[in-house]
Amino acid sequence: MSFKKNRRSPLAAIIVIAAGLALTGGGYVAATAAVEAVKPVSAVATAEQISEGRKLFLANCASCHGKNAEGSKAAPSLIGVGAASVEFQVATGRMPGQASGPQLEKKPVQFTEEQINQMAAYVATLGDGPAIPTDEMVAANGDSTRGGELFRINCAMCHNAVGAGGALTEGKYAPALKGVTERHIYEAMVTGPQNMPVFNDANLTPKDKKDIITYLKYVEQTPSVGGYELANLGPVVEGLFTWVFIIGFIVAITIWLGAKSN
Repeated sequence: MSFKKNRRSPLAAIIVIAAGLALTGGGYVAATAAVEAVKPVSAVATAEQISEGRKLFLANCASCHGKNAEGSKAAPSLIGVGAASVEFQVATGRMPGQASGPQLEKKPVQFTEEQINQMAAYVATLGDGPAIPTDEMVAANGDSTRGGELFRINCAMCHNAVGAGGALTEGKYAPALKGVTERHIYEAMVTGPQNMPVFNDANLTPKDKKDIITYLKYVEQTPSVGGYELANLGPVVEGLFTWVFIIGFIVAITIWLGAKSN
């Protein structure tokens, strides 16, 4: 009994190999494009940006943070803080610091957006840290209801239930969040500036952060349906206002009417 041996043409093998390479290459290109589409701002810094950023750092920051950003008695190390920390601190005017105190105050920005990105790009090369978020990451198009719940659980004890801010110990305070940009809210969550804890992706996912931003912007843009809300400072302030002014006014009117009748 004989069997006929099947032989494949060499051309078929070449076609199979070429098809495999094409599929692999196409998949790699598609994956790379997807990653580039969501890559944070600081991840695409050029060598020129980094070089210019180092010059700006040496001229404006090294006197406190050290020539290699290793830190000193006057300022902490910046190794590993990431580009997001630099963008937040410098773009809000908190850095460079001008005076000592319980915490750094927000003040006019001293650098252009290009210079801030250059310094952020340089610091990002010193160690892994949070990158500057993309526009999509901070867009206020999430779930405001869910964001309100997350904010009240994680943030309201310092910032007030609607982000009106509040006092802390030793002269420190949690700033009001009205007017703060979406990017800076996100960066504050991932970097934990000054008295604020860090909310990394294990604590609050990127979706959680987006929902919180959406809630804060909803509160900022939506007027109170109950009338004047006394800057959203809470029930204690509202109760104090009621007792001092409203009840005081009623008592004064009562005394005046009684005196007039006599």
